[in-house]
Amino acid sequence: MATQLSPESLNQIKRLDLRARMIVRGFLQGLHSSPFHGFSVQFSEHRRYHRGDDPKLIDWLVYAKTDKYYVKRFEAETNLTGFLVMDLSQSMGFTGSQQMTKFEYSVCLAASLCYLMTMQQDPVGLITFTDRVNASLPPRSRRGHFADVLAHLSKMTPSGETDLPGCLTRVAAMLRHTSLIMLFSDLLGDPATTLSALARLRHGGHDVIVFHVLDQAEVDFPFSGPVEFEDPETGELFQVDAGGFRDEYLSELDAFRTAYREGCGKLQIDYVPLSTEMPFDKALTEYLINRQSRF
Repeated sequence: MATQLSPESLNQIKRLDLRARMIVRGFLQGLHSSPFHGFSVQFSEHRRYHRGDDPKLIDWLVYAKTDKYYVKRFEAETNLTGFLVMDLSQSMGFTGSQQMTKFEYSVCLAASLCYLMTMQQDPVGLITFTDRVNASLPPRSRRGHFADVLAHLSKMTPSGETDLPGCLTRVAAMLRHTSLIMLFSDLLGDPATTLSALARLRHGGHDVIVFHVLDQAEVDFPFSGPVEFEDPETGELFQVDAGGFRDEYLSELDAFRTAYREGCGKLQIDYVPLSTEMPFDKALTEYLINRQSRF
């Protein structure tokens, strides 16, 4: 069954509170760069100073009034191009007791970022993949593009196996300009090969955020007694004694997440572990607040 966002979810995306909008805007503007700063270009507006900005662009008159650092932004400043890279494999269609599957949750996160980026006229593209790159929408910045992205995702149904490292490598080869890559996946597979593929994106000069989306049942393992599990991508069935297996499972999960957290840290990639238990708007806002506090 294709993904359909509820009217409530759509309204929640569009009414993200003012604090979230300001944080997202500051985050995205902090990723903007331009070789034209300081040259003969037209002044556009102020934005908060971010580490790495040229101190010569600080407006000291504004600082005198606000006691905060702001830099001047110019019309020649380039737009930030973003790509939503969505895992469409069968495992993303899983949900235990939550209202949303992992894919539906990822769609809400992606739609929120798409909405906020198009509101500030940054072009956003969409790429979906399973064991191959399936479909894409080229980056656009017009307001109607948000609806185009949602319409495209609403036709999608998670199915088949995944080749995350291979698809990330192909995405890296597809991109012609440095971009912000926002990956939404449960990251099933070998972390080492996936991190190697992510390194290709970083070496290409791209900024990368990895949203690691797991279902609450995958995080908490709330099972007991004999349980039969099915591999969501291969259909293989296997039985376990959940009580005796729980500690081993949680230990493996912790090691799995740690491998990604440490590996992404070395590559200067933002790694965001998420559970579908957390409301998607809260998850997005908390990530951006935490990121802001690190810089």
